[in-house]
Amino acid sequence: MSDDLVEVEKKFGSLNEYSIQFNRWILKPIGAWPISLCTTRNEKIISKILIIVCWSLSLFTLIPGLLHFILEKEDTYLKLKTIGPLSHWVIGGFNYAVLLLRKNDILHCIEHIRVDWNIITKKQDQQVMLKYAKIGRYIAAFCTAFLQGGVLCTCIALGAFKTTIKNGNETIEIYSLLCPAYKLPVQTNPTHDIILGTQLLSAFITSSSAAGAFSLAAVFASHALGQLNIMVAWINEFVNRPIDLNNVYVNKISIIVEHHLRILSFITHIEHLMNPICFMEMFKCMVGMCMPSYYILAEWSEHNVQNLAVYVMIIISMTCNIFLICYIGEILTEQCKKIGEIIYMTNWYELSNKDIFNLMMIISRSSISVNMSAGKLIDMSVLTFGNTVKSVFVYLNMLRQMTMI
Repeated sequence: MSDDLVEVEKKFGSLNEYSIQFNRWILKPIGAWPISLCTTRNEKIISKILIIVCWSLSLFTLIPGLLHFILEKEDTYLKLKTIGPLSHWVIGGFNYAVLLLRKNDILHCIEHIRVDWNIITKKQDQQVMLKYAKIGRYIAAFCTAFLQGGVLCTCIALGAFKTTIKNGNETIEIYSLLCPAYKLPVQTNPTHDIILGTQLLSAFITSSSAAGAFSLAAVFASHALGQLNIMVAWINEFVNRPIDLNNVYVNKISIIVEHHLRILSFITHIEHLMNPICFMEMFKCMVGMCMPSYYILAEWSEHNVQNLAVYVMIIISMTCNIFLICYIGEILTEQCKKIGEIIYMTNWYELSNKDIFNLMMIISRSSISVNMSAGKLIDMSVLTFGNTVKSVFVYLNMLRQMTMI
């Protein structure tokens, strides 16, 4: 494993760069990567231009879509069918705004990771950090590929092909869009291609904001888990130390206490960054599971395999997204509690009064639950995921009874 450390450092320049590189790849193209002291003037200008372009493309899709939903007189099913795409753009825009507004929090977490790589110099501990950095990268890569691939396939399936409509004996082929556009001549070329291209770009932006948020959560949470595992090793090493090495470990407990508080501070910053995004993503995932399920029920008799495949893909994607953020919240909470439990199960009778007092400080701090939440209203856990899925089926049943009588 020490060879892995040398190899990674040689390939990426630093171990810290390995941890955060993937996040930079996702956030920089949409201008959401935080500006640090080493950022050049040209990079700052490019970032501002990217933000303006991204907002312009997103609003170009969102505003006509909202106007179409509000002003067009359509039957109930067609109205409901626009809710899915609109929710994607609305919540994607919200996530993008949060990433831009919370750049300082993102920068703080990135700096925290950099400092951790600098202050932890023991090779065994760095190997633990590298292990969890790899896990964070893999989760971020999987999540990004799944999100962007799902959006790309959906865009191609719904926007690149003509829709056939039968009106009596007459068959009409019309162009379709990802999101309806109010009063725009979408049935003529090149207008349709221009609008479709714009919507594809804006879909990439909104999905990139979601992928960026999930990748940050994955990388930051994985780093926190690595630090908590190092804490467990330090505590076990401290309480099981030989008596003749007491002088060597005289300052170890203060390092453990300070590092524990440092980890909890890091998790608090993650929660502050992610709680508005988690709240909106929970809402989007509920809509993204409920509405396509309703579309499947409504269109099953038409046997349109293309549309049904798209709906199933969206449901799977939304389910994976909500499970990911719920599982991250669950595992962080459990690992924080584990610190206190390990100390609680220590052989207290073998410790000095001073050591007991110092360890009690960690127990008292560990007793205060550290939870990732959705809007500070709902704790993110596997139980929350189960409740969300049950709620989706409840709303689906209500929707079916009200509209498919």
